[in-house]
Amino acid sequence: MTDLHRLSIRELSEGLASAKFSSRELTEHYLKRIEKIDAQVKSYVTVTAEQALAQADAADAALKAGNATPLTGVPIAHKDIFCTQGIKTTAGSKILDNFISPYDATVVAKGKAAGLVTLGKVNMDEFAMGSTSENSYYGATANPWNLSHVPGGSSGGSAAAVAADLAPFATGTDTGGSIRQPASFCGLTGLKPTYGRVSRFGMIAYASSLDQGGPMARSAEDCAYLMNVMAGHDAKDSTSVEKDVDNYVANLNGTSVKGLRIGIPKQYFNVAGLDADVKARVEESLKKLEEMGATLVEIDLTMTDAYVPTYYLIAPAEASSNLQRFDGVRYGYRCENPVDLMDLYKRSRSEGFGAEVQRRILIGTYALSAGYYDAYYVKAQKVRRLIQQDFLKAFESVDVIAAPAAPTTAYKIGANLSPVEMYLGDIYTIAVNLAGLPAINAPVGFDKDNLPVGLQLIGNYWSESQLLSVVHQYQQATDWHTKRAAIAEENV
Repeated sequence: MTDLHRLSIRELSEGLASAKFSSRELTEHYLKRIEKIDAQVKSYVTVTAEQALAQADAADAALKAGNATPLTGVPIAHKDIFCTQGIKTTAGSKILDNFISPYDATVVAKGKAAGLVTLGKVNMDEFAMGSTSENSYYGATANPWNLSHVPGGSSGGSAAAVAADLAPFATGTDTGGSIRQPASFCGLTGLKPTYGRVSRFGMIAYASSLDQGGPMARSAEDCAYLMNVMAGHDAKDSTSVEKDVDNYVANLNGTSVKGLRIGIPKQYFNVAGLDADVKARVEESLKKLEEMGATLVEIDLTMTDAYVPTYYLIAPAEASSNLQRFDGVRYGYRCENPVDLMDLYKRSRSEGFGAEVQRRILIGTYALSAGYYDAYYVKAQKVRRLIQQDFLKAFESVDVIAAPAAPTTAYKIGANLSPVEMYLGDIYTIAVNLAGLPAINAPVGFDKDNLPVGLQLIGNYWSESQLLSVVHQYQQATDWHTKRAAIAEENV
């Protein structure tokens, strides 16, 4: 039983159902790997071993009684932005270092109802603000493919945990690429669903009109299993959409690649800073899809230059509003010995928030302030509509749109990119969130330094099944998703 971590979600489900191994054995296997390997990767903020074993025993009882779901007894890691009852929930911030959530996020509750076993909470950029997972109070997480490089962000802990085989799959959140970019950097499949497809209740807010939860795993098939649990309407979330949920696993072969029209935005492949290896691997993957029967169609996305400035006005403005609740009064970090209420507010927030979070709060507050609201925030919302319309026009002639997930492979830890350089790294992902569209990353090879490269496919609204199906069929014809970093190959 030394290689349980090499099994797919389907293989784990079948093995548990046929009693080849128990959930306790599987959970102990992952906990042992975390204990032996995670000191190098630093993906977990909190490991919930005692609770995980109790959940595993309950799962084994359900399996024995015939009351199991397809995922009963399968372990999972949750991004530390999802509230977990009785477990520390930090959002990667000092300001929430002492916060024990009194309730479960809907995504977590749905996972529990499906019989998933929570291994723990994984690291992230503070309040999901960042692209490297270095902006965490708990320190940087390492990329399992090269421990001197970042895993991406903000869901870097989720990506690193799965890529190092310290969890079979994980939850992530995506406000401007925070599932797709770390999936690209770590050689994984990651799906950002349509806005409103997955409940945001209990997911600590960064930018409420952009945030969306989704699955991160090795393959599209693995992601489909988790989407079957995560997706669906939630009355507790006013932005959750009442729409029938597909059976994503059953639909994995539901879209034929033959005749699929893939839009190739010419602007995306002429972006300054697009790495030659990334461009080559993405173009090779598109050639493979073409060989499988897809048709490549050049399209115009004319609003490309507006993506970064629009996003970095709207997202910080919403962050400024959302993060005002962290004031040192009701919960979270409180400064010592405040002299008055204003001192309490100022010092609690300046001591509790990291530099990047403070930067975005200040940008957002400025954009929302009297005299600037119309000039910046309102104008950005108008441009956002134009970006959405640009995509919808493209979807009149194509089924999906292809792009790199990121212009480069993983940065080195401590590269100290300027904020502008870091923000420009989001060029391929943020427009999807501005428009509320679904998109998926699939691993498609490596650069000259053996760091993973990702292909992003963007779909029209509610096309998660289509995206998962196309990537699944690509993965049936290729083996990039099966490649493992050396650290993941270690048996313990």
